[in-house]
Amino acid sequence: MAELEEQEEKLLSQRIARVLDETRSSNAVHNRKLKDLSALRSASPLRFFSAFITALKPLFEFQRRSSSAERVVRFVAVFAACRNGKSGEDEEFEAFLEEFLRLLIAGSSAANKTARFRSCQIISEIILRLPDDAEVSDELWDEVIESMKARVEDKVPAIRSFAVRSLARFANDAENSDIVDSFLQALPLEQNAEVRKAIILSLPPSNSTLSTIIDCTLDVNESVRRAAYCVLANRFPLQSLTIKQRTVILQRGLADRSASVQKECFKLMKDEWLVKSCNGDPVVLLKFLDVETYETVGTAVMESLLRAGMVNVQEDQSIQQFLPSATTNSEGEDIPCVKLMEAEVALYWRTVCRHLEAEAQIRGSDAAATTGTEAAVYAAEASNKNDLLERVLPSTVSDYVELLKAHLAAGLDCRFTARQLLLLGAMLDFSDATNRKTASVFVLELLRRPLELEVDQEGNKVIIGDGTSLGGDRDWASAVSKLAKKIHASSGEFEQVVVGVVEELARPCRERTADFMQWMHCLAVTGFLLENVKSLRSLSGHVIEPSELLHSLLLPAAKHAHLDVQRVAMRCLGLFGLLDRKPNEELVKQLKLSFANAPSLVGVVACKALIDLVMWHGPQEVERAIAHDLPSPTRDDEMNLTTISSGGSNGNSSTELMDLLCAGLDRNYSEYTLETDDHESVQSVLGEGFAKILLLSESYPSISASLHSSLLAKLLTLYFSNGIDELCRLKQCLSVFFEHYPALSADHKKCVSKAFIPVLRSMWPGIYGNAGGAPMLVSNLRKRAVQASRFLLQMMQAPLYSKDTKTHDSGKTPEGSPEICGQTLPEFDCGEEGLAILIAVEVVSFPEKKTAAAKAYLSALSKIVVLLCFRASEQEAIKCMRGLLNRMVETMSTDKEVVKELRRMADRLKSLDEFPDQELSQDKANLIFGRLQLDQNLDISSTSMAIPETPAPRSTRPTRPRRRSKREDVSSDDEDEINTPASFAPAPPSAVITRSQRASKTAALNKMTANRMAIDEEDEDEDSDDNKSGMTSQDESDDFAE
Repeated sequence: MAELEEQEEKLLSQRIARVLDETRSSNAVHNRKLKDLSALRSASPLRFFSAFITALKPLFEFQRRSSSAERVVRFVAVFAACRNGKSGEDEEFEAFLEEFLRLLIAGSSAANKTARFRSCQIISEIILRLPDDAEVSDELWDEVIESMKARVEDKVPAIRSFAVRSLARFANDAENSDIVDSFLQALPLEQNAEVRKAIILSLPPSNSTLSTIIDCTLDVNESVRRAAYCVLANRFPLQSLTIKQRTVILQRGLADRSASVQKECFKLMKDEWLVKSCNGDPVVLLKFLDVETYETVGTAVMESLLRAGMVNVQEDQSIQQFLPSATTNSEGEDIPCVKLMEAEVALYWRTVCRHLEAEAQIRGSDAAATTGTEAAVYAAEASNKNDLLERVLPSTVSDYVELLKAHLAAGLDCRFTARQLLLLGAMLDFSDATNRKTASVFVLELLRRPLELEVDQEGNKVIIGDGTSLGGDRDWASAVSKLAKKIHASSGEFEQVVVGVVEELARPCRERTADFMQWMHCLAVTGFLLENVKSLRSLSGHVIEPSELLHSLLLPAAKHAHLDVQRVAMRCLGLFGLLDRKPNEELVKQLKLSFANAPSLVGVVACKALIDLVMWHGPQEVERAIAHDLPSPTRDDEMNLTTISSGGSNGNSSTELMDLLCAGLDRNYSEYTLETDDHESVQSVLGEGFAKILLLSESYPSISASLHSSLLAKLLTLYFSNGIDELCRLKQCLSVFFEHYPALSADHKKCVSKAFIPVLRSMWPGIYGNAGGAPMLVSNLRKRAVQASRFLLQMMQAPLYSKDTKTHDSGKTPEGSPEICGQTLPEFDCGEEGLAILIAVEVVSFPEKKTAAAKAYLSALSKIVVLLCFRASEQEAIKCMRGLLNRMVETMSTDKEVVKELRRMADRLKSLDEFPDQELSQDKANLIFGRLQLDQNLDISSTSMAIPETPAPRSTRPTRPRRRSKREDVSSDDEDEINTPASFAPAPPSAVITRSQRASKTAALNKMTANRMAIDEEDEDEDSDDNKSGMTSQDESDDFAE
C-alpha cells in the first residue's frame, strides 16, 4: 500500500514538473497551465503539496536569474495567490497557501543563499498578487513579517531587495510602524542602489517619510533619484508639501545632471502639479512656489514650461490690461487708475517676453542663414513672435513708466513686481527722442530715490536691504543699470548722467550737513557708478573728477562715525582701487587702517577690498603705492613657517601687507558680527582669498615660497577646526582647493611637504605648548591631527597634471611614484622623499620623547613615514633616509609595531639602493638638509646603512659542541673588516654593522677550507669576537650548530 502511494505521488510530481517546465517558455500559456495545475490539486488534495514541493525543488537550487526561471517563479506565485473561482475550493486554496508560506518562511532562513533568495522572491510575488479578501491567519502574517524583517539585513543585496518588496504591502498599516522605522534605519546605511530604490518605492506617504524621500533626490544613483520623483508624484499631492519642499524638489530635479531624472521631475511638475492641481495655469503654479523668495526656482519652472510649449498666451492676455485707465470720481473728474500686478504675474510676463524675444532672434538668425522656402518659414515664425511680443508689452514708453511709478508708489509690497517690470524695459524701443527723454527722466528719479528705511521702537532709523547697493538690493541695482544703459547707449552718456547725480548727492556730504542716510545713498550711487564703468579714465572731464571723488567723498566717508557709512565706503574704495591703473597711496593706507582697527562689520569689507587689490595689482605694486620697499626673497625664505610676524597689525605703513593679512587669520572678531545670509567673517574672506593666491602662485612671484607654506598651514588648520559655523562656506571652498592645489605644480607639492610638520605641531595636544585636557578631549584632538596627516599624505601622493611633470632620465619606473602619460615627479624635495626626510628628522630630533603626548606624536609620524614611497633615481635621498631610519628605530624602540614597519621600510629602501654598502658622506647629507631648509646638523656619516635584525629566539634543542672553523690568510684590510666587533648592546642601532647573508656564508666556507695551521693562532681572536658580539647571522648559526 505504501509503495503504491509513493508511486502515485511520484507520478503526480512528474505531472506537476511537466506543467512547470511548459511555463518556462512563454507567459502566454500560464492561464491554461493554471487550470491544469488546479485540476491536479483538486484531484489529489492530500498528496498534492508534497508532490508540488518535490517538483519545485530544482528551482531552489538554480542560482542564475534567467528569464525562464523568472517565468516559473511568477507562475508559482500566481498559482499560490489566486483562486479559481469555483465553489468548494476555497478551503483547499487557503490550506495550500498557508502550508506553502510556512515552507517558504523556513527556506528564507536557510544557510544556502540560493534557497533564501528563491524563498524571499516567491514570498514577495505572492504578497503582491494576493487578493484583499484572502483569509490568512494573523499568526502566519506575523511570522512572514518577522522573517522578512530579518532578511532586510541579509548580506545578499537581491535577498534584501525582495524582503523589502515583501514588507511594502504591510508598511501602509498603522499597526506595522516598526516596518517603516526599519526602512528608515536601513536606507542611509544601504550600499546597493537597487535595494535603496526598493525601499523608496515601499515607503508610505507620511511626514516622517517625506523628508527622507526628498533627501533621496540627491542620491548618487540615477535610478534612485528617478524613483524618488516617481514616489513624490504618485503619493504626495502638491497641497501636502510646504513651499520649501516644493522649491527644493523642483530646484534639484530641473537642474539634475541626468536627462532621465529631469524628465521625471518635469513629468511630476506638469502632470501632477500643473494639470491636476493648477488646472493648467502656470500663474497658479507659481503662487504655490513663493516666487518672491525663490525667484530662481520660479524662473526655472517657467523656462522649462516654455521650452515644452505648455504656456499659451491668450488673445485677451497682455501687460496692457494693467496700464492706467480713466475712472470717474464722485465729483465727475477722470482719474487715471493703475491695476497693480501680482508678483507671480510679473514673473510670468517677464519670462514669457524674454522667451518670445529669444525665439524671434533665433528664428531671424535661421532665416538669414538659409534660403528659399525654409528661410521664408523661419522669417514668418520670427515675425509672429515679434508681433506677439509687441502685443504683450506696453504700447508706449510713457505707459510703461506710469506702470512702474504706480508699483513704486505702492511701497515694499510691490518692490519685486517693480523689479520684474524694470527688466522688461530692456525689450522696449528707445530710438525715438521723446521716448528716450521720458525714460531718462525716470532713470534720474530712480537714482535720486533714497534708500528705504524703517524706525524701530527706540526711534532709530534702520536701513532696509544691504545698504551698499542702489535701492538696497543688488538685483535692483542690476535691473536699473540694464535699463539705464539701454536708454543712454551713446558713448559716455551713461557716465555723464550718473556722475551728475553723484555730484548732486555729494554736495551736503562735502559740506558736512548730511546725515548718515544721505551719506549711504550717495555712496550707493557712487558704487553703482564704479561697478558699471571700465576705467577711471571714462570719468575724466565730468563735473567731478576721480581724484576729487576719492578725496572729497570716499576717504572722508571711511572716517565717518557711523559704521554703516564706513562699510559702504570700504566697498567703494575697493572698486575705485580696481579701476585705477596703479594703487593709490592714501586709498591703500585707509584700507589697511580700517582692516587693522575697525570692527568686523567694517573689517570684512576692507579685507575683501585688500584681497581684490592684491590679486588685481599684485602685492608688490600695492606695497609700492605706500612707498614701502619689499624684502628680498632670500630673507623671506628663512622665515619660520610656524609663525608670521603680526607685530605691526596697527595699520602703519611699516607693516607689510601680506603679514597684516596673515595676522588677521588669528584675530578675534567676536565683538561685531555681520548679519548676512552668507555668514561671512574676516577669517572666511581671508581664507578664500589666500586660497586663490596660492592656486595662482605663479602670477605672484613677489610672494616668497616660505610664505606660501605658512599660508597653506594656516588654511589646513582652519579646514580641520571644529565648532565655527561661520567657516562652513570656507570649508566647502577649501575642499575644492585642496583637491586641485597639489596637482597643479611640483612647487605646490613642495609647499605641502614644508607645511606638514607645522600643521601637526599646531594640532597635536600636549606638545609645543598646546593645551591638553580630559582624556576624551585629547583622544579626539589626536584623531583630528591623524586625520589631517592622512589628508596631507593624500595631497602629496596626488598625481601631477601632465603640463608640469618631466620625464625621468633613467626611464625606470620609481616605486610608488604616480605616473601620468609616462611622466614622474621631479626633484626629491618636491616629492615624497623630501617629506619622509622631514618627518624622520622631526622624530629623531624631537626634544621630549618620554611624555605620553610626545610618544603618541612620534608614533603617528612614524606611521605616516612608512607609507611614503621613494624613487630609485633619488639615490642620495635613499641613503640619507636609510641612515635616519636607524635613529628612528632607536627612538621608537619601545613601540614594537612601529619598529616592525620601519624595518620593512628599510628593506624596501635597501632593495632600491644601487650600492647598499656605501655610506652617504656628511657633506652630501648637509646639502640634502639644506635644500629642505632644516637647521638640525645630524651626523649621517657615523650611522650605518643597515638596521640590525631582531635576534632569533633560542632553540630548545640541546647545545652541541661548537666546531672550530678554518680560515685562510687574508689581507690586512679584509682581516680588519672581518674582525671588526659588531657590539649590539651598548651601541645604538645606527652604529651596528652587519654582514649580508651571502657574505656570511662565504666567510663560513672560507673558514672551513682554510689552512689548519692558523687554527691555534686564531682561537683567542675567535673567543674574543664571540664575547664581544652578541649576534650572528642565521647562516653562521646553522653552520656552528652542526
